[in-house]
Amino acid sequence: MVRARIAVISESNARANPAPASGLVWLALSGLIVLLDAWTKTLALQHLALHQPVSVIDGLLNWTLVYNPGAAFSFLSDASGWQRWFFSGLAVVISGVLAFWLHRTARGHWREAAPYALVIGGAIGNLIDRIIHGHVIDFIDFYIGPSHWPAFNIADCAVVTGAIGIALAGLFAGRRPVVAKDRDA
Repeated sequence: MVRARIAVISESNARANPAPASGLVWLALSGLIVLLDAWTKTLALQHLALHQPVSVIDGLLNWTLVYNPGAAFSFLSDASGWQRWFFSGLAVVISGVLAFWLHRTARGHWREAAPYALVIGGAIGNLIDRIIHGHVIDFIDFYIGPSHWPAFNIADCAVVTGAIGIALAGLFAGRRPVVAKDRDA
């Protein structure tokens, strides 16, 4: 009798105060990033020759196909091959941790959820390259005069944008905007 009464009370409390929906729905954004990244890399492989720039905006942007066996900014690109598996494992671990955090984030908290999803999508996009090709396919080449930024891809854009979003969310966590009536109090 007591257990039945507790169950009824617990059930009514659950209906009255439902848990917020999980942020896992944001994995759709991750999937979109993976698809867009794969599509643009396929286009780059089909239409660009390795290390042969195609001018898009003269003096600023080229499409240039390059293979990067390392990480961001070609970090460890000249290592003996172990970096392929190291960065693959790192992508899996980071994606798993961020997916767990995403699960614990309310669906409507987009300032936290979207950056997690962007990093997951970018990490998986580059992970797919490492597994299939043994390197990451980069093709976006920004430059000014003779100075070129290291080539990158859509997955890299998602990771950087997501990382900035995570940093900003952490920096401003707990702060709330000052409302006019708060200033008068």
